[in-house]
Amino acid sequence: MSAPVSLHRFVDDELLRAPLQVEQVIEGALDALRQGGPAAGPGQRMVADELARAIQASRRRLVEAYAGSLRDQAAAELATGRPAPAAGRHATGSLSLLGEEEIAVDVEISRAVEAVRSIAEHELRELQTFISALVGDMDVARDHNPLRTEASVRALWAAAQTLPGGKGFQIAFMRHASLPLAQVLRKSYAGACARLEAAGVEPAAYRTLILPAGERRARPQAGDTHAPHLAAIRETLPMPLDGPPDPAPTPSRQVPLERALDEAARLLDDVPEGAGHTEIGRLREAQRHHIGRSRASAVDHQLVELLSRLFDTLLASRALHPDTQLLISRLQAPVLRLALRDTSMLEDYDHPVWRLVDRLGFLGDTLPPPGIADRARAMTLAQSVVDHLIRQPGADEGAYQWAAGRIDALNQHRLEQRRAAAADQIEALGRLETRLDGDAVSPSTLSGALDLAQLDTVPSDLLSVDPPGMRDAPVGLEELGAGDWLRLFLGGRWVIAQLLWHGPLREVWLFGGTAADETWAVRGNALRTLMAEGLAERLRMRSLVRRAARKLLAQLQPPEREAA
Repeated sequence: MSAPVSLHRFVDDELLRAPLQVEQVIEGALDALRQGGPAAGPGQRMVADELARAIQASRRRLVEAYAGSLRDQAAAELATGRPAPAAGRHATGSLSLLGEEEIAVDVEISRAVEAVRSIAEHELRELQTFISALVGDMDVARDHNPLRTEASVRALWAAAQTLPGGKGFQIAFMRHASLPLAQVLRKSYAGACARLEAAGVEPAAYRTLILPAGERRARPQAGDTHAPHLAAIRETLPMPLDGPPDPAPTPSRQVPLERALDEAARLLDDVPEGAGHTEIGRLREAQRHHIGRSRASAVDHQLVELLSRLFDTLLASRALHPDTQLLISRLQAPVLRLALRDTSMLEDYDHPVWRLVDRLGFLGDTLPPPGIADRARAMTLAQSVVDHLIRQPGADEGAYQWAAGRIDALNQHRLEQRRAAAADQIEALGRLETRLDGDAVSPSTLSGALDLAQLDTVPSDLLSVDPPGMRDAPVGLEELGAGDWLRLFLGGRWVIAQLLWHGPLREVWLFGGTAADETWAVRGNALRTLMAEGLAERLRMRSLVRRAARKLLAQLQPPEREAA
């Protein structure tokens, strides 16, 4: 889907300012080189002087490469509605092997992105809400700005590659230009917000904004799995056990609970294609109204209230794609039916019901973006599994066990298809690994880079220079197996990738992206570097229900009174 004309005009206007922006960045990098020179040793001063002369000699090429890369990235996203995938990493083209030098570039790009986000966080947040309003997405479902931080940093790296010398020399430029870029982009974001506001654009709601997690942002620990049983949370609900809820539905409008569940389930049968969070939220509100009309005992009402609140909390996460949100929403009525017959499911987060919910959420995370045929096919199969449960009013624990198994079988089938499609690549990489094991190591071009620990011009809080012993232990390569999913920083962007194959010597690794035609071949040492830098993390299936239960309990607990 092509972008709105208003977004095209905004991007064109900002691209006109790109040459001036990169000129300011170049001046900032030169100032940083001059200021850092006297404090460095003779060798460091010589490298800094050479880099400054190279920047001055290549100034015009730097500006043209930055502006051209930014323009190409914006055009690609405006045409497709999605950021362009990492360049040169597709199965349909030549497959390049990513070694330590390529990964060193990715590490530097990630640090530059983090520097911009740390310095321009407020302005970036505000600009995203303005651009969401500009394209009519008042939910701020995603970042619609083609000139986002990652695009600017990748454009800076495209400019760096015009410098003579090896990658180390170019990385040295990136290190000195990252902070000036962050300062320039901060002013640019603020100016863009002012221009959009002056044009009459009302920003979208801040409360719906979700920014991508950065290296310095806190993340939930994998081992944090404690949550009270749902049965215990049920007892905390403000619901009387000896009478109908207050206020009670009008007797003339009350309907049997089974009929209310049937009506609630049918509400989500015909959702418009491409419905977003707002439309699904409206339908869920109607679904809640139908269930609330039911005629049931006080205990049943308490159970209905518990599961309604639990699903509301679970589905409130904007991390769930709308199609995944809808799929899990349709499970609410059949899950409530089972809970009315068997309340033991409230005491076990490993119950097949909750395992099915977790699998559906993970499936949505690891499929291609919405609008891709592969995602549509997989979601259709998952929908048929949910439909099977809805059509069985007496579905028991065994039926949900079967449904969870069907989702596992779907994932395994997708993996086998990916491996079969990459069979030629796997065979070629196997031969390559044998040659790499016997060949001498090729000389590195990183020798021109300044020592990271000696850089006085880059704020230490923006770079990870801690000794390895002070960092969290990364996932070991020996723990990974075919089918595991990881979040990797490759080609200057974060990607969700599945391990398709690794060589017997674990020297060459092949990953596939969420899209069927994306593959990356990575050397073992390069992968270890990503893990040590926090740019590779294993994706594990989240317990969506356990997480929702913790949030629900926090909502139910009264706030602590301040001491007098």
